[in-house]
Amino acid sequence: MTLAELGWTDELESAFTTYAADGFEPARVVAEHRGGFAVRTERDDRLAHVRGKLREEELFGGMPTVGDWVVVVDAGERYAIESVLPRRTKVSRKTPWLKSDEHVLVANVDTIFIVQGLDGDFNIRRLERYLATAWDSGADPVIVLTKLDVNDDPTFVLEAEGIAMGVPVHAVSNVTGEGLGQLDAYLDPGRTIVLIGSSGVGKSTLVNTLAGRELMPIGDLRNDGRGRHTTRHRQLHALRNGSLLIDTPGLRELQLWEGDLDRAFADVAELTQQCRFNDCAHNTEPGCAINAALADGSLDPARWDSYQRLEREMARLRGRRSHRERAELKRRWRERAQETRFQRRHGKLRER
Repeated sequence: MTLAELGWTDELESAFTTYAADGFEPARVVAEHRGGFAVRTERDDRLAHVRGKLREEELFGGMPTVGDWVVVVDAGERYAIESVLPRRTKVSRKTPWLKSDEHVLVANVDTIFIVQGLDGDFNIRRLERYLATAWDSGADPVIVLTKLDVNDDPTFVLEAEGIAMGVPVHAVSNVTGEGLGQLDAYLDPGRTIVLIGSSGVGKSTLVNTLAGRELMPIGDLRNDGRGRHTTRHRQLHALRNGSLLIDTPGLRELQLWEGDLDRAFADVAELTQQCRFNDCAHNTEPGCAINAALADGSLDPARWDSYQRLEREMARLRGRRSHRERAELKRRWRERAQETRFQRRHGKLRER
């Protein structure tokens, strides 16, 4: 494949200029494994490992992820990744562990298919969380409701449209093919689409259906009729029409990193601007537009509770991140100061 077919842009070409004269070449990360990264250049596909300085920047999201454009050099059987080129978009979440780290799921995607199943997986509150993450990424969200052959109740589509605030909503069936033609509009050559959602909602099946061939393994149905988790790692696939699809493992939880609540909850954000006081806490203040909307039924209390819950979650995370990043910067300054003192005393750098 050519770089253009992989999604190369003029902006990436400009960012790569400083490396071009030193024997480096650009590559796109197409998969992530425990043993390294699978990257694709114009010449070949090969495993790659990152150089040490990238690992030092891991706290600030410096490590590559699927969809990234990286600078590589031939290192025998593998490539060595020298640097990650600037990301145009990225889908991030907080690590699902105790640390307040950013986990970049995928990068440089144009469209995000938020996939939920109509077989019992549909959850409007979870959908709000996914939309907040998608809007923050810089890519365009699209809601895809699968398994229309199992449940064709239009209520779910109406519910999704009610909170989507202009985001397209498509109900599809991988079994009958109903609704799949609507997704063709997003599959342009050189454009990258990522599918995110819970396990068993049919993401891998959808990838295979759109590709017209089996690219991802598909699990059997469980006893409750829902799909089994089959995707073990994120992987980028090139379709015959030139578009690029990234399948992802099912997410058991999606903790916000920097969710865009103003866009995911555009109706709530607009109401807060109508309050009489700029610092309205939306409790007992006079002229509160939120309380008025709750009273007249134009704002669903469950949606307002969801907004407040996500807002509190983000505030706690910002506090933990600020403390941790300050501590890390202090540690790095101490190391630099120690290195400087050692160099002044001995006239050389310390061996590591």
